[in-house]
Amino acid sequence: MSRTSAAINLHTPAHVQANGRTYALPKQPVIVICLDGFDPEYLQKGIEDGTLPTIAALRETGYLGTALASLPTTTNTNNTSIVTGVPPAIHGINGNYYLDAETGEEIMVTDARRLRCGTILGAVSKAGVQTAVVTAKDKLLKVLAYEMDGIAFSSEQPDSADLSALGVSGGEELVGRSKPDQYSADLSLFALDAGLELLAAVKPGLMYLSTSDYVQHKYEPGESESNRFHGEVDRRIARMIELGATVALTADHGMADKSTAEGQPSVVYVEDALNARFGAGSVRVICPIADPFVRHHGALGGFVRVHLLKPGNVGEMIAFARSLPGVELVLDRATVCERFHLPPDREGDFAVFSDRSTVVGARREDHDLSALGNHRLRSHGGIGEQRVPFLLSRPLKPEYRERAQTGVLRNFDIFDFALNGVA
Repeated sequence: MSRTSAAINLHTPAHVQANGRTYALPKQPVIVICLDGFDPEYLQKGIEDGTLPTIAALRETGYLGTALASLPTTTNTNNTSIVTGVPPAIHGINGNYYLDAETGEEIMVTDARRLRCGTILGAVSKAGVQTAVVTAKDKLLKVLAYEMDGIAFSSEQPDSADLSALGVSGGEELVGRSKPDQYSADLSLFALDAGLELLAAVKPGLMYLSTSDYVQHKYEPGESESNRFHGEVDRRIARMIELGATVALTADHGMADKSTAEGQPSVVYVEDALNARFGAGSVRVICPIADPFVRHHGALGGFVRVHLLKPGNVGEMIAFARSLPGVELVLDRATVCERFHLPPDREGDFAVFSDRSTVVGARREDHDLSALGNHRLRSHGGIGEQRVPFLLSRPLKPEYRERAQTGVLRNFDIFDFALNGVA
């Protein structure tokens, strides 16, 4: 599939088109937030504990529901789905990490070279709307800001953008503090604070803010550190609403405990198991959750791709993989692509999904879990982390409320609802 740009519909100047969907240009600031790793359990617990008062109020003043994320439930895949409004079969980013079947090269996705379509942000910016992106993780920036005219930087590299037109040298001066450590809650709060400062200073018509899941990987719903972080997010959303923005929030994936009752990681090393059963060097397993932030999870998640390195009986391998404890689902390439809208040329010969309490990996030697310390392993990537919150700060139009109540929402519908669906 060739790369195509999201195009402006010249016949309806109040709208743009991106990847076959139409979006109204905003008449007031619209902020879309991807709260990384925001499992519905955090939402439910936060409302019950009173730590999310602004979000809780959206049940009456806006919309509060859930949607499904794209598979695999990883950061790159779903941030890309959200900003393009389409699934991985169209945009091409099917994980943080994949194997190029033609070259045999293992590729970590850190730029837009493998993106196969344009973005909503790019289309809106080219229609003359002031547009901005701030992301916690710098690895996402080139994809999120692809062909976008506007302000774009990350919490990891906040001074990479020229903000002299705003009277500041860069993101650090804009926010008023130094860039955070990449393994900190402040990596996310810095991105939200930058959005608040931009909202106050220039009121961008459309802004996308994406956070890190550092907190969610370490702390379960209800823990004090988790409550503190999500409470800070809630307060920032309240301020955005006070400043006149329509705020929409979803997540790239959920998060689940992946440890045994004794606190040990519950892991199935799929490559070790398959090579032990079918012969050394039979397969290579690729973990699409692998990224520069592996201290979070040791590159262990809920989904792996299996590539045959020599001729073998795929059916027998699939049947054996299905028998492994903790494995929920195993699908051949054609089936996994059809069911989860994935690009066939970037998938393995078959895919293995763990259940919500287990992770799957490659070889034991490939995964370093020493950085977990005393924390239980919490991760994502599979079907168990597909359900995510879907929130808007304003009431929905009747037709959109009916869609939300009777249809299947996807997290990549969030721009449609934020730009087209609020009353």
